Amino acid sequence: MRSFRTTRLLAAVVAAASLFVGAGTAALADTPANWPTRTIKLIVPFPAGGAADTIARIYGEKLSEALKQPVVIENKAGGGTAIAAETVAAAEPDGYTLSLAPAGQLTILPHVNSAIKFDPFKSFAPVSPLASVPYVVAASPEAPVSTLRELVAAAKKEPGKFTYSSCGPGTLCHLSGELFKSLTDTDLLHVPFKGSAPAMNALLGNQVNLAFDTLTVLAPQIRDGKVKGLAITSRERSPLLPNVPTAAEAGLPNYVVDSWFGLVVPAATPAHIVQRLNAEVIRIGQLPDVRERLEAQGLSVTTSTPEAFAQTIRADYDRWGRVVDASGAKIN
Repeated sequence: MRSFRTTRLLAAVVAAASLFVGAGTAALADTPANWPTRTIKLIVPFPAGGAADTIARIYGEKLSEALKQPVVIENKAGGGTAIAAETVAAAEPDGYTLSLAPAGQLTILPHVNSAIKFDPFKSFAPVSPLASVPYVVAASPEAPVSTLRELVAAAKKEPGKFTYSSCGPGTLCHLSGELFKSLTDTDLLHVPFKGSAPAMNALLGNQVNLAFDTLTVLAPQIRDGKVKGLAITSRERSPLLPNVPTAAEAGLPNYVVDSWFGLVVPAATPAHIVQRLNAEVIRIGQLPDVRERLEAQGLSVTTSTPEAFAQTIRADYDRWGRVVDASGAKIN
Protein backbone atom coordinates (compact mmCIF):
# COMPACT_ATOMS: atom_id res chain seq x y z
CA MET A 1 0.00 0.00 0.00
CA ARG A 2 2.82 2.35 0.97
CA SER A 3 4.51 1.65 -2.37
CA PHE A 4 1.30 2.44 -4.27
CA ARG A 5 0.83 5.74 -2.40
CA THR A 6 4.46 6.67 -3.02
CA THR A 7 4.06 6.03 -6.74
CA ARG A 8 0.95 8.19 -6.90
CA LEU A 9 2.71 10.97 -5.00
CA LEU A 10 5.68 10.90 -7.37
CA ALA A 11 3.34 11.01 -10.38
CA ALA A 12 1.58 14.05 -8.93
CA VAL A 13 4.91 15.81 -8.35
CA VAL A 14 6.02 15.11 -11.93
CA ALA A 15 2.71 16.40 -13.30
CA ALA A 16 2.96 19.57 -11.23
CA ALA A 17 6.51 20.10 -12.38
CA SER A 18 5.42 19.71 -16.01
CA LEU A 19 2.70 22.30 -15.54
CA PHE A 20 5.21 24.67 -13.96
CA VAL A 21 7.67 24.26 -16.85
CA GLY A 22 4.87 24.72 -19.34
CA ALA A 23 3.76 27.90 -17.64
CA GLY A 24 7.34 29.14 -17.62
CA THR A 25 7.73 28.42 -21.34
CA ALA A 26 4.48 30.25 -22.08
CA ALA A 27 5.69 33.18 -20.04
CA LEU A 28 8.83 33.34 -22.19
CA ALA A 29 6.93 33.18 -25.48
CA ASP A 30 7.10 36.19 -27.80
CA THR A 31 4.59 38.94 -27.09
CA PRO A 32 4.25 42.46 -28.51
CA ALA A 33 6.18 43.64 -25.47
CA ASN A 34 9.20 41.32 -25.59
CA TRP A 35 9.78 40.41 -29.27
CA PRO A 36 12.48 39.62 -30.29
CA THR A 37 14.04 37.18 -27.85
CA ARG A 38 16.60 35.49 -30.11
CA THR A 39 18.70 35.88 -33.27
CA ILE A 40 17.02 37.23 -36.42
CA LYS A 41 18.03 36.17 -39.95
CA LEU A 42 18.07 38.73 -42.77
CA ILE A 43 18.22 36.84 -46.06
CA VAL A 44 19.89 38.53 -49.04
CA PRO A 45 19.33 37.00 -52.50
CA PHE A 46 22.83 37.83 -53.79
CA PRO A 47 26.41 37.07 -52.79
CA ALA A 48 28.32 39.57 -50.67
CA GLY A 49 29.56 42.64 -52.51
CA GLY A 50 26.56 44.12 -54.32
CA ALA A 51 24.16 46.94 -53.50
CA ALA A 52 21.67 44.61 -51.79
CA ASP A 53 24.33 43.22 -49.49
CA THR A 54 25.58 46.72 -48.64
CA ILE A 55 22.07 47.87 -47.69
CA ALA A 56 21.38 44.72 -45.67
CA ARG A 57 24.54 45.09 -43.62
CA ILE A 58 23.96 48.79 -42.87
CA TYR A 59 20.34 48.32 -41.80
CA GLY A 60 21.07 44.95 -40.17
CA GLU A 61 23.70 46.50 -37.92
CA LYS A 62 21.32 49.24 -36.77
CA LEU A 63 18.38 46.86 -36.33
CA SER A 64 20.54 44.66 -34.14
CA GLU A 65 21.31 47.64 -31.92
CA ALA A 66 17.67 48.72 -31.76
CA LEU A 67 16.17 45.27 -31.17
CA LYS A 68 18.97 44.15 -28.83
CA GLN A 69 19.32 40.85 -30.66
CA PRO A 70 21.81 39.74 -33.34
CA VAL A 71 20.67 40.28 -36.94
CA VAL A 72 22.62 37.77 -39.02
CA ILE A 73 22.99 38.35 -42.77
CA GLU A 74 22.50 35.17 -44.79
CA ASN A 75 23.49 35.46 -48.47
CA LYS A 76 21.38 32.98 -50.44
CA ALA A 77 22.03 33.53 -54.15
CA GLY A 78 20.61 31.65 -57.12
CA GLY A 79 17.52 31.21 -59.24
CA GLY A 80 17.46 34.88 -60.19
CA THR A 81 16.67 35.61 -56.48
CA ALA A 82 13.96 32.91 -56.43
CA ILE A 83 15.82 30.65 -53.99
CA ALA A 84 15.95 33.35 -51.33
CA ALA A 85 12.34 34.39 -51.93
CA GLU A 86 11.08 30.82 -51.67
CA THR A 87 13.06 30.31 -48.46
CA VAL A 88 11.46 33.35 -46.87
CA ALA A 89 7.98 32.49 -48.17
CA ALA A 90 8.23 29.06 -46.51
CA ALA A 91 9.65 30.36 -43.21
CA GLU A 92 7.68 30.60 -39.99
CA PRO A 93 5.90 33.99 -39.82
CA ASP A 94 7.34 34.71 -36.39
CA GLY A 95 9.50 37.75 -37.03
CA TYR A 96 12.79 35.84 -37.04
CA THR A 97 13.20 35.62 -40.83
CA LEU A 98 13.44 38.88 -42.78
CA SER A 99 14.11 39.36 -46.48
CA LEU A 100 16.05 42.03 -48.34
CA ALA A 101 13.89 42.09 -51.47
CA PRO A 102 15.18 43.77 -54.63
CA ALA A 103 12.62 45.25 -56.99
CA GLY A 104 13.27 42.59 -59.62
CA GLN A 105 12.44 39.76 -57.24
CA LEU A 106 8.88 40.92 -56.61
CA THR A 107 8.08 42.83 -59.81
CA ILE A 108 9.96 41.06 -62.64
CA LEU A 109 10.71 37.47 -61.69
CA PRO A 110 7.03 36.43 -61.43
CA HIS A 111 6.56 37.54 -65.05
CA VAL A 112 9.54 35.65 -66.48
CA ASN A 113 9.63 32.46 -64.41
CA SER A 114 6.47 30.39 -64.19
CA ALA A 115 8.19 27.82 -61.96
CA ILE A 116 8.70 30.06 -58.93
CA LYS A 117 7.13 28.88 -55.69
CA PHE A 118 6.08 32.21 -54.25
CA ASP A 119 3.51 34.91 -54.97
CA PRO A 120 4.76 38.51 -54.71
CA PHE A 121 1.51 39.64 -53.12
CA LYS A 122 0.38 36.59 -51.10
CA SER A 123 3.68 35.19 -49.80
CA PHE A 124 5.04 38.31 -48.10
CA ALA A 125 4.05 41.20 -45.87
CA PRO A 126 5.74 44.44 -47.00
CA VAL A 127 7.56 46.36 -44.26
CA SER A 128 9.23 49.30 -46.03
CA PRO A 129 11.51 50.16 -48.90
CA LEU A 130 15.03 50.81 -47.63
CA ALA A 131 17.00 52.46 -50.42
CA SER A 132 17.05 53.01 -54.16
CA VAL A 133 19.77 53.37 -56.75
CA PRO A 134 19.94 54.16 -60.48
CA TYR A 135 21.50 51.82 -63.01
CA VAL A 136 24.54 52.41 -65.19
CA VAL A 137 25.36 51.10 -68.66
CA ALA A 138 29.03 50.12 -68.74
CA ALA A 139 31.36 48.68 -71.35
CA SER A 140 34.38 46.42 -70.88
CA PRO A 141 37.88 47.86 -71.32
CA GLU A 142 38.28 46.32 -74.77
CA ALA A 143 34.74 46.97 -76.03
CA PRO A 144 34.83 48.88 -79.34
CA VAL A 145 32.45 51.58 -78.04
CA SER A 146 32.85 54.52 -75.64
CA THR A 147 29.43 56.20 -75.77
CA LEU A 148 25.81 55.09 -75.75
CA ARG A 149 25.30 56.35 -79.30
CA GLU A 150 28.29 54.32 -80.49
CA LEU A 151 26.89 51.24 -78.76
CA VAL A 152 23.49 51.59 -80.42
CA ALA A 153 25.05 52.12 -83.85
CA ALA A 154 27.44 49.17 -83.47
CA ALA A 155 24.75 46.85 -82.10
CA LYS A 156 22.46 47.68 -85.01
CA LYS A 157 25.27 47.02 -87.46
CA GLU A 158 26.12 43.62 -85.97
CA PRO A 159 23.04 42.12 -84.25
CA GLY A 160 23.89 39.55 -81.60
CA LYS A 161 27.59 40.43 -81.43
CA PHE A 162 27.49 42.38 -78.16
CA THR A 163 27.09 40.45 -74.91
CA TYR A 164 26.00 41.76 -71.52
CA SER A 165 26.33 40.22 -68.08
CA SER A 166 23.66 40.42 -65.40
CA CYS A 167 23.35 39.52 -61.72
CA GLY A 168 20.89 36.75 -62.62
CA PRO A 169 18.04 35.85 -64.95
CA GLY A 170 14.82 37.67 -64.12
CA THR A 171 16.60 40.36 -62.11
CA LEU A 172 16.52 44.07 -62.80
CA CYS A 173 20.08 43.74 -64.13
CA HIS A 174 18.62 41.43 -66.77
CA LEU A 175 15.47 43.39 -67.58
CA SER A 176 17.39 46.68 -67.74
CA GLY A 177 19.22 45.15 -70.67
CA GLU A 178 15.96 43.93 -72.19
CA LEU A 179 14.42 47.38 -71.82
CA PHE A 180 17.48 48.88 -73.51
CA LYS A 181 17.12 46.41 -76.39
CA SER A 182 13.44 47.23 -76.75
CA LEU A 183 13.97 51.01 -76.76
CA THR A 184 16.89 50.87 -79.22
CA ASP A 185 15.69 47.99 -81.41
CA THR A 186 18.99 46.18 -80.94
CA ASP A 187 19.93 42.56 -80.31
CA LEU A 188 22.26 41.88 -77.35
CA LEU A 189 23.17 38.46 -75.94
CA HIS A 190 22.35 38.04 -72.24
CA VAL A 191 24.93 36.19 -70.07
CA PRO A 192 23.53 35.68 -66.53
CA PHE A 193 25.60 35.18 -63.37
CA LYS A 194 24.75 34.49 -59.71
CA GLY A 195 25.17 38.01 -58.42
CA SER A 196 26.78 41.32 -59.29
CA ALA A 197 30.30 40.35 -58.20
CA PRO A 198 30.79 37.52 -60.72
CA ALA A 199 28.99 39.54 -63.40
CA MET A 200 31.41 42.40 -62.80
CA ASN A 201 34.42 40.08 -62.93
CA ALA A 202 33.26 38.95 -66.36
CA LEU A 203 33.10 42.59 -67.50
CA LEU A 204 36.52 43.43 -66.05
CA GLY A 205 37.99 40.36 -67.71
CA ASN A 206 36.51 41.24 -71.13
CA GLN A 207 34.46 38.03 -71.11
CA VAL A 208 31.42 40.16 -71.94
CA ASN A 209 31.14 43.53 -73.65
CA LEU A 210 28.57 45.23 -71.44
CA ALA A 211 26.88 45.27 -68.06
CA PHE A 212 23.69 46.86 -66.74
CA ASP A 213 24.08 47.19 -62.99
CA THR A 214 23.66 49.60 -60.12
CA LEU A 215 25.63 52.76 -59.53
CA THR A 216 26.85 51.14 -56.30
CA VAL A 217 28.54 48.32 -58.18
CA LEU A 218 29.83 50.22 -61.20
CA ALA A 219 30.91 53.62 -59.87
CA PRO A 220 34.22 52.42 -58.32
CA GLN A 221 35.16 50.51 -61.47
CA ILE A 222 34.38 53.50 -63.71
CA ARG A 223 36.20 56.00 -61.47
CA ASP A 224 39.28 53.77 -61.48
CA GLY A 225 39.20 53.54 -65.27
CA LYS A 226 38.69 49.78 -65.23
CA VAL A 227 35.47 49.93 -67.28
CA LYS A 228 33.78 52.58 -69.42
CA GLY A 229 30.68 54.37 -68.15
CA LEU A 230 28.32 54.98 -71.07
CA ALA A 231 25.23 56.36 -69.31
CA ILE A 232 23.37 56.51 -66.00
CA THR A 233 19.63 55.74 -65.96
CA SER A 234 18.59 58.51 -63.55
CA ARG A 235 17.13 61.84 -64.63
CA GLU A 236 20.15 63.71 -63.30
CA ARG A 237 23.86 62.97 -63.25
CA SER A 238 25.30 61.44 -60.11
CA PRO A 239 27.93 63.28 -58.05
CA LEU A 240 29.75 59.94 -57.88
CA LEU A 241 30.11 59.92 -61.67
CA PRO A 242 29.84 63.55 -62.79
CA ASN A 243 31.37 62.82 -66.20
CA VAL A 244 28.93 60.04 -67.09
CA PRO A 245 25.90 61.44 -68.94
CA THR A 246 22.31 60.51 -68.24
CA ALA A 247 20.67 58.23 -70.77
CA ALA A 248 18.59 61.24 -71.89
CA GLU A 249 21.75 63.27 -72.52
CA ALA A 250 23.17 60.30 -74.43
CA GLY A 251 20.17 60.17 -76.74
CA LEU A 252 17.79 57.78 -74.96
CA PRO A 253 15.31 59.91 -72.96
CA ASN A 254 12.91 57.08 -72.06
CA TYR A 255 15.57 54.88 -70.53
CA VAL A 256 14.96 55.51 -66.82
CA VAL A 257 15.60 52.71 -64.32
CA ASP A 258 15.53 53.29 -60.57
CA SER A 259 16.02 50.15 -58.51
CA TRP A 260 14.65 49.90 -54.98
CA PHE A 261 15.47 47.42 -52.25
CA GLY A 262 12.89 46.72 -49.58
CA LEU A 263 12.30 44.75 -46.42
CA VAL A 264 9.58 42.08 -46.41
CA VAL A 265 8.64 39.26 -44.04
CA PRO A 266 6.63 36.05 -44.51
CA ALA A 267 2.91 36.57 -44.91
CA ALA A 268 0.93 36.24 -41.67
CA THR A 269 3.76 37.72 -39.62
CA PRO A 270 1.97 39.43 -36.68
CA ALA A 271 1.04 43.04 -37.34
CA HIS A 272 2.84 44.28 -34.23
CA ILE A 273 6.14 42.87 -35.58
CA VAL A 274 5.61 44.46 -39.00
CA GLN A 275 4.82 47.80 -37.37
CA ARG A 276 7.82 47.59 -35.03
CA LEU A 277 10.15 46.80 -37.91
CA ASN A 278 8.66 49.61 -39.97
CA ALA A 279 9.12 52.13 -37.18
CA GLU A 280 12.74 51.07 -36.65
CA VAL A 281 13.53 51.15 -40.38
CA ILE A 282 12.13 54.66 -40.76
CA ARG A 283 14.08 55.82 -37.71
CA ILE A 284 17.28 54.19 -38.97
CA GLY A 285 16.86 55.76 -42.40
CA GLN A 286 16.89 59.20 -40.79
CA LEU A 287 20.22 58.68 -39.02
CA PRO A 288 22.92 60.95 -40.51
CA ASP A 289 25.58 58.23 -40.53
CA VAL A 290 23.27 55.80 -42.34
CA ARG A 291 22.43 58.38 -44.99
CA GLU A 292 26.10 59.24 -45.43
CA ARG A 293 27.13 55.60 -45.78
CA LEU A 294 24.38 54.88 -48.30
CA GLU A 295 24.96 58.05 -50.32
CA ALA A 296 28.67 57.23 -50.52
CA GLN A 297 27.57 54.09 -52.37
CA GLY A 298 25.24 55.99 -54.70
CA LEU A 299 22.14 54.92 -52.75
CA SER A 300 19.26 57.07 -51.54
CA VAL A 301 17.10 56.35 -48.47
CA THR A 302 13.49 55.67 -49.49
CA THR A 303 11.49 54.46 -46.48
CA SER A 304 7.68 54.50 -46.28
CA THR A 305 4.70 52.84 -44.62
CA PRO A 306 3.86 49.18 -45.35
CA GLU A 307 0.77 50.35 -47.23
CA ALA A 308 2.71 52.74 -49.47
CA PHE A 309 5.34 50.08 -50.12
CA ALA A 310 2.62 47.64 -51.19
CA GLN A 311 1.40 50.22 -53.71
CA THR A 312 4.94 50.65 -55.08
CA ILE A 313 5.29 46.90 -55.53
CA ARG A 314 2.00 46.73 -57.43
CA ALA A 315 2.82 49.70 -59.70
CA ASP A 316 6.28 48.36 -60.59
CA TYR A 317 4.92 44.85 -61.06
CA ASP A 318 2.55 46.21 -63.70
CA ARG A 319 5.25 48.38 -65.32
CA TRP A 320 7.83 45.61 -65.68
CA GLY A 321 5.14 43.19 -66.77
CA ARG A 322 4.63 45.37 -69.82
CA VAL A 323 8.39 45.35 -70.48
CA VAL A 324 8.51 41.57 -70.24
CA ASP A 325 5.56 41.22 -72.60
CA ALA A 326 7.16 43.59 -75.12
CA SER A 327 10.58 41.92 -74.96
CA GLY A 328 9.43 38.33 -74.70
CA ALA A 329 11.99 37.72 -71.93
CA LYS A 330 11.37 34.38 -70.24
CA ILE A 331 13.40 32.02 -68.09
CA ASN A 332 11.21 29.00 -68.80
